[in-house]
Amino acid sequence: MKTGKASKTALRVAIRRAAHQVMERPRILDDPIAVRLVGSGFARDMERAMHPVARDFRALMAVRSRYAEDRLAEAVGQGIAQYVVLGAGLDTFAYRNPFSSLRVFEVDFPATQEWKRTMLAEAGISLPAGLTFVPLDFERKTLADGLCEAGFDAGSAAFFGWLGVVPYLTLDAFRSTLATIARLPAGSGVSFDYSFSPQTLSPARRQVFDTLSKRVAAAGEPFRLFFTLEQMEAELRQAGFHRIEQVDKDQLNERYFKARADGLKLSPAGLGMIATAWV
Repeated sequence: MKTGKASKTALRVAIRRAAHQVMERPRILDDPIAVRLVGSGFARDMERAMHPVARDFRALMAVRSRYAEDRLAEAVGQGIAQYVVLGAGLDTFAYRNPFSSLRVFEVDFPATQEWKRTMLAEAGISLPAGLTFVPLDFERKTLADGLCEAGFDAGSAAFFGWLGVVPYLTLDAFRSTLATIARLPAGSGVSFDYSFSPQTLSPARRQVFDTLSKRVAAAGEPFRLFFTLEQMEAELRQAGFHRIEQVDKDQLNERYFKARADGLKLSPAGLGMIATAWV
């Protein structure tokens, strides 16, 4: 994603989350804001996202948000009162936040946040009192400085959601963000998804990856960063995280999709994992 432009992939993710609200019962992620936010202007995109062939993507978009929000709920139960959504895009958590004591900070490029605020206004979705936008140009300001200026309390623990971002980063940017989070007080944590190194994939899974990679590159947001499970474990340990959970498609299917009448589940392709790490 370029600093001066709103993210095309953020819109595609939002449309798939919205399509999940329409197509599947029971919902993996119950999000009454999603369809309203996308609105009628993307009717053709919604129709494509609701096609049976698109079901795998709907499942992935829904479950990664559900997983991160479940980890957030655990953190709130342990006293966390700050939630930072990194690369927030069109994420809707802040507008359906069930925790009255939780402050939410949405961090993203200024252009993407301006676009989102326009969409929220057009949909008639009010900005909650507990939400703070943090427009951040990472080329000019650090994450720590941006959060501090927005009123984030670096002396208190916080939880971070970082979905759909890591594959687009440089390794330096990834490590810098981890280091910022790891410097926070004990109990802080982060949930994020990442992609496997293409060289480690089977031929069938590599074909799926190559198709997806071409699509995001055509949108101007190419994949750049990949890990193996072992590499990610090492990165998190080196950054200073002490407790780590990594879940793959099989574990997520067992946890969230078991015994569904409609057969909805994550694709066997399994191109990556979701990780949560705690300071």
